[in-house]
Amino acid sequence: MPTNLPDVVLWSIPAFVLLTVLEMALHHFHPDEEAAGYEAKDAATSITMGLGSLVFDLMWKVPIVAVYTAVYELTPLRVPVLWWTVLLMLLAQDFFYYWSHRGHHVIRILWACHVVHHSSRKFNLSTALRQPWTSLTSWPFYLPLIACGVHPAALAFCSSANLVYQFWVHTERVGKLPRPFEYVLNTPSHHRVHHASQGGYLDRNFGGILIVWDRWFGSFASETVRPVYGLTKNIETYNPLRVATHEYAAIARDVRAAGSWGERAGRVFRGPGWQPAGARTVPASAAPVAAPAPERTG
Repeated sequence: MPTNLPDVVLWSIPAFVLLTVLEMALHHFHPDEEAAGYEAKDAATSITMGLGSLVFDLMWKVPIVAVYTAVYELTPLRVPVLWWTVLLMLLAQDFFYYWSHRGHHVIRILWACHVVHHSSRKFNLSTALRQPWTSLTSWPFYLPLIACGVHPAALAFCSSANLVYQFWVHTERVGKLPRPFEYVLNTPSHHRVHHASQGGYLDRNFGGILIVWDRWFGSFASETVRPVYGLTKNIETYNPLRVATHEYAAIARDVRAAGSWGERAGRVFRGPGWQPAGARTVPASAAPVAAPAPERTG
């Protein structure tokens, strides 16, 4: 059992605070008129969502760890924790993160969790802290790693490292990096596209640490025009509880209004913008960062 893996999120909190304060100061003293910048209520909401996610994640970890531990005990496979196997586990976790992230954009009940992170019309380091309170939806995507003998604690370390990496890509203060970095890594430029709400930017660039998964699986878009951040239909609230639950409430309204069980299932498990054939009304949800068509793949 790995016991010497550090808690990278805990160790990174001072850096999160320092870098966010530094970025705020840059926006104040050296403003970029075209950048989304900071807004006090928005940043406060993002920070509140982040603090709340820490509390709720502790609750969700109980059943998740129980399932992972059961699967780990049942599999005869074991992956030792060595420096080179940790690198391989980081690579594998990032691969499954890509599919988890993509799934959370194209399946509405999963989008209801992830929409929280896209609900800000700003794009700065505080946006990275705007995390959902219902992250129970991600664990099934990583079961193959546990079944292959990756210890749950090692998976937790890899997931935390992935999360910490993604903090710095939530900024407009870093332009495009040299081409080799832009080709391989998820960068601020790539992630600005991911948080955009217009045109060909919708449902693109799902990678966590690496952007090569998007290049290989057809979901990559490069940054060409300045992004417009947020949802295609933004929510007008800074209330953390509403930010955390608004899409679940919209799903409930759509299911109640549905005329058949097929439509009810579609409202929950099809794409966030899905509508049954011949429907004339837009679903009650705040529209996602996604093209409103059931056949979209990115």
